[in-house]
Amino acid sequence: MYTILGAGLSGLSVADHLRKRNIPFEIFEDKAYAGGHIHSEIIGGFTWDEGPHVSFTKYTYVKEYFAENCAQNYLEYVTDPINYYQGNWIMHPAQAHMYAVPEPLRHECIEDAIAIRAEIPEGYLPANYQEWINYAFGKTFAEVFSKSYTLKYWTTEPVNLTTNWIGKRIYFPEISDMVDSAMGPLAKQTHYINKVRYPASGGFYSYIKEVADSLPINFNKKLTHISFKEKRLSFSDGSKESYDKLISTLPLPMLIINSDAPVAIKNSAMKLKCSQLLIINIVVDHPAAIHNQWIYVYDEGFYSTRINFTDLLSPANGMPGKSGIQVEVYFSEYHIFEENINYAEKVLDELINMNLIHSNDAIESYHTKWVDWANVIFDQEREIAQNVIFTWLESLGMTREEDDLEPMSDWETKKTIKVGDIVLAGRFAQWKYFWTDDCVMRAKYIVDNI
Repeated sequence: MYTILGAGLSGLSVADHLRKRNIPFEIFEDKAYAGGHIHSEIIGGFTWDEGPHVSFTKYTYVKEYFAENCAQNYLEYVTDPINYYQGNWIMHPAQAHMYAVPEPLRHECIEDAIAIRAEIPEGYLPANYQEWINYAFGKTFAEVFSKSYTLKYWTTEPVNLTTNWIGKRIYFPEISDMVDSAMGPLAKQTHYINKVRYPASGGFYSYIKEVADSLPINFNKKLTHISFKEKRLSFSDGSKESYDKLISTLPLPMLIINSDAPVAIKNSAMKLKCSQLLIINIVVDHPAAIHNQWIYVYDEGFYSTRINFTDLLSPANGMPGKSGIQVEVYFSEYHIFEENINYAEKVLDELINMNLIHSNDAIESYHTKWVDWANVIFDQEREIAQNVIFTWLESLGMTREEDDLEPMSDWETKKTIKVGDIVLAGRFAQWKYFWTDDCVMRAKYIVDNI
């Protein structure tokens, strides 16, 4: 019998794959609903996801899995995300659309990029993310754009981040890309996202809702303590459950700190950093001011970090003649949320300043949502602390994997393993930079290896 902790996308996918193999399981969820970070909710006549979720997976298996779960009722379209910088709109990624960067900044960025590439020899390995962005874009672009956004999104200085999380997520330009794009758009795609899929109705949660509705989930079961020694779970409602084999999708620090792990292991868990997210959802009485589905905001003085329009993801998410704007503001131990600041009011002013809201009178309503776990922060302490925890869990029956300390997994080359008595699944459980397709592929991988 497998006990699954958490009914987010990872937990639901694992349960679904186990069920299809007739392998017994029980699943516990601390909330009154399933879906976790991909749960969608309807408020004010608009469908709101927890951030701008879209599916752009390269894996045919995930495409078919999502399509089947929403009865093939999905949209597929090309996206064109955009950047905002001091009143300027720059197509994404900015380093390949230099023509929209205002002068003299544009010239300074290109001159710096040319100079640093000439100075640093081929094969150079940056020691941290600050060195990486300096080398990739030149110091001016790195300071104005990359560092500013890093402080807002990752909530810490780029020098405090490693580089192994980057992968293809950030476009590393040839110098010719920056030079040529200063004269106009390049004749090639430079963003890792081109075409996306999104459910036609019901929000992103529609990709897993049918599965969730068909599973026997134990709701309102918040884990308060786990005894790895006794294989016993304690919940906030006073109930206790024993387990034989455990599949956890809970955040790794939460799992370890609320357990009978030794103090040294708990101390390592406390070194794992994750950002928190304040979402501001706004309904305005006019259509979206731009056609771009989401925006990256580079102005360091703005709290707004990433903005998306829920009705541009699917018309069914909104109402005719109106628009739903969603803004993300990030916090962490590195950037503390301050109770005396009304972030929502500040964001509304910023959106008016950006001409995304016509005026104060255009705001019909807004509400906020707090997310405790947003992005794993790949700082300099992360890998050592994570390795200590995984080594200890291995002594309890967890199988180590060749890439378990890497921020990402390649599901086409990943080696098979013999699944142990403790298995971790999902972004926060494995402490990785996973997207939604990784969660499904992880579930398939686990069950294929049982």
